Amino acid sequence: MPRPAADPAKAAQTKLLRQQAGRWLKGAREAAGLTQAELAERVGLRYYTFVSQVESGLGRLPIETQRAWAEALGMEPGEFARTLLRYYEPELYRLLFDDAGRQAAQA
Repeated sequence: MPRPAADPAKAAQTKLLRQQAGRWLKGAREAAGLTQAELAERVGLRYYTFVSQVESGLGRLPIETQRAWAEALGMEPGEFARTLLRYYEPELYRLLFDDAGRQAAQA
C-alpha cells in the first residue's frame, strides 16, 4: 500500500521541532564546555559534522546513541531521552508522560 503524501503543515512542524532540539543540544554541549569536535570524539563519531547537522536540525540522534550523548554531556540518560522524545516524537511523549501525569493526579 503506498504511503500517503506528507502533510506540509506536519512537515513544517517536524522541521521546527528538530531545530528546537538542535538548539537544546547545542546549549547542553556549550554548558558542558565542549566543542563539536570534542563531543563527536566522546560519543565515538569519526567526524564532528554529524554534531553540526543535529544541532542545526538537519538530523536527529538515533535512540541507540542517546545514552552516550547524555553521558558525554554530563546529563542523566533518562531525562536526556525524555527531552529528545518531546521534540522528536511529541505525540508519543504526550501519550507516555502527559497522560500518565493526568492519571496519577486523578488517582
